[in-house]
Amino acid sequence: MSDTLVIAGREFRSRLWVGTGKYKDFVETKRAIETSGADVVTVAVRRVNITDRSKDNLLDYIDPKKYTILPNTAGCYTVEDAVRYARLARAAGVSDLVKLEVIGDEKTLFPDTAGLIEAAKILVKEGFVVLPYTNDDPIVAKRLVDVGCPAVMPLAAPIGSGLGIRNPYNLKIIMETVKVPIVVDAGVGTASDAALAMEYGADAVLMNTAIAGAQDPIAMAEAMKYAVHAGRLAYKAGRIPRKLYATASSPIEGML
Repeated sequence: MSDTLVIAGREFRSRLWVGTGKYKDFVETKRAIETSGADVVTVAVRRVNITDRSKDNLLDYIDPKKYTILPNTAGCYTVEDAVRYARLARAAGVSDLVKLEVIGDEKTLFPDTAGLIEAAKILVKEGFVVLPYTNDDPIVAKRLVDVGCPAVMPLAAPIGSGLGIRNPYNLKIIMETVKVPIVVDAGVGTASDAALAMEYGADAVLMNTAIAGAQDPIAMAEAMKYAVHAGRLAYKAGRIPRKLYATASSPIEGML
């Protein structure tokens, strides 16, 4: 696509962002990422080794010079843990970008939004570029922007559920009222979900399970690449209005 996504002064070529969990091995992870065309790759600092180069390291398979590595704090249930793992990733020289997660419930994996805002305040003050994973609450999204987050990442549905966009109305309200890029994150199940998110006006879509959990992850990565591209083009083109009754495709003026 000719239009690039800009967040905090950084340009991103692809509007499809991908995760690195749940693949059978690092080789499959690398193939899926390459096929997806993504240039932002998010990694759970608690679960995947990106800090110890003496052991098998994901960064041996994914070149940080080619991709933007986005550390995330998945699996953190407290403000203290989330802040600690963000600091660990930066201290290891990975990035000052962080996808911030503070999970509130082990069963649903919904965000703890109060803890999220608190952690975001701390990390923004420390110079991090904080991209917060949150629910689809427009008020919480606004609070996160107010504390200095240059983008917001609302869920489409619970993490790994594959349910697609459950509340398009809240997402559209967020897109209309929060004047920073919106990256729809979590809940995408297949290519049509990703295309729909982009058609609504999302600036990007982040996914992991939808690709890694597919029967053929490599084929799904390619499908997602095209879906995000198509959804973005459709959004920019502008869809026709919905009508209750038919309208002739060919003009009838001048016909006998």
